[in-house]
Amino acid sequence: MDKRTLLLRIKLCPGIGLKGENLAYQWLKNENIGNLDIEEVQAMTINLLREHHLNYQKFAVFFLSRDLNIMVNQAMRKKWITIFDDIYPEQLKEMYLPPVILFYAGNLNLLNEKNLLGVVGSRKCSKYAVQAMKKIFSQNVISHYVIVSGLAEGVDTLGHQIALANRGKTIAVLGTGLDCFYPRSNQGLQIELTKNNLVLSEYDSGIGPRKHHFVERNRIIAGLSQKLLVVEARLKSGSLITASLALQNNRDILAVPGNVNSSYSAGSNELIAAGCQPCLDERDVLGRIII
Repeated sequence: MDKRTLLLRIKLCPGIGLKGENLAYQWLKNENIGNLDIEEVQAMTINLLREHHLNYQKFAVFFLSRDLNIMVNQAMRKKWITIFDDIYPEQLKEMYLPPVILFYAGNLNLLNEKNLLGVVGSRKCSKYAVQAMKKIFSQNVISHYVIVSGLAEGVDTLGHQIALANRGKTIAVLGTGLDCFYPRSNQGLQIELTKNNLVLSEYDSGIGPRKHHFVERNRIIAGLSQKLLVVEARLKSGSLITASLALQNNRDILAVPGNVNSSYSAGSNELIAAGCQPCLDERDVLGRIII
């Protein structure tokens, strides 16, 4: 079994978790597995999990199971890449706990575009946020940047829609499998994005929305993007978590300032007060394009 397939099997195995699969990746990266059989790989992975005080019991039960064989065989027929592949973005490898497997639909070449702009904000965005986005996302911005967002309601949806309306490029990172539509209202948009743009997920088909998935999804948005724009965010929101992750990855953070009396803008204003760049129009986004 080659390293790609083995990593897919490890990823799909219940009980492994993000830390466990990254430990397995680090081991496989430096290991010649040509002479190892599947039982030896299982034993080595269990030892890694045990050494790092991670739960391994569920992994031990499922790794050699018939059910996992079926899951792997089904996944092999889908479109996916691994962290070992040349097309896998270098900036993702630099982040903490990079996704070891990415399932995709659409134009995979968008992953390695030069300028990727992450866009996050409130699911229940205000009219002010809509107006601000339409002002900031000029044709110049859309032509220079691939818009990366999470296909959630509100700001995410508007970011993807503006990119499409202006014949730009956009990447959606999901917190579900690619065959799930969450929210249901974005089913048509998600299908449209698979035609000429890109939809990504680290989750296999059939996996629906779970709360922790969206935090995990946010780390991919933060890792992919050279810059992150926070349009509107409450305090203690998922958007601020994404901004924190982007800062950890040494990315530029921009925030749209808002009404100081509005809870919708409390998080964005807090970012600006902490030193993040305020974003008023296209000039703030285009000011530091990587050439």
